[in-house]
Amino acid sequence: MGSESTLKLPVIDFSNLDQKVHTPEWDLVRTQVLEALQYNTIQSFPERLSELDQIVRRMILESLDLEKYLEEHMGSTNYLLRVMKYKGTQTSETKLVLTAHTDKIIVTILYQNQVEGLEVETKDGEWINVKPSPDSFIVMIGDSLLAWTNGRLHSPNHRVMMTGDEARYSTGLFSIRKAGYIIEAPKELVDEEHPLLFKPFDHVQFLGYYYTEAGQKAKSALRNYCGI
Repeated sequence: MGSESTLKLPVIDFSNLDQKVHTPEWDLVRTQVLEALQYNTIQSFPERLSELDQIVRRMILESLDLEKYLEEHMGSTNYLLRVMKYKGTQTSETKLVLTAHTDKIIVTILYQNQVEGLEVETKDGEWINVKPSPDSFIVMIGDSLLAWTNGRLHSPNHRVMMTGDEARYSTGLFSIRKAGYIIEAPKELVDEEHPLLFKPFDHVQFLGYYYTEAGQKAKSALRNYCGI
């Protein structure tokens, strides 16, 4: 993840062409177009983010003395890359454009443009505005990992609030459990001080419940679905 291999999108200037075929300017831009279309940024971006995801999860398991589950934990993972656009509100008033929710996955890694709007709720119920630097990523734990760690980690409630005309763009990499994998807290994380909080569950079936009317209305779909 070092700076020597920073990912960049190709930028090509077409303004001086004027459709003059077979000129030096044309040949230069033609070469740039071919190189850009051969560029591997879109494929490399999720690959590099998945490396970050695995580093974060490895550190979590090491901190909890659960290294023996590392191979199983990583091997049961799929990834989903999403590009999201939130239109400007066309008003000076701050408006809710994405309702408050927790992510249902393992880990979320977000990268956004310069338009702010992401807010995260603290455990005390206070909403804080997330202001990452241009070269930073936002990492959040999802309900799947909260359940697997028996509540040791916090899955934050978050939302998007916006004002003004400018659109907000963000890219998210989501690590999710493979279909059929049963999420169950390791026995090492269950004791008298930390009783079991959630019954074992299949992630895909949990998602099915989440998108029902009951799941959408629940304050915590996870606790409603498999809480003890």
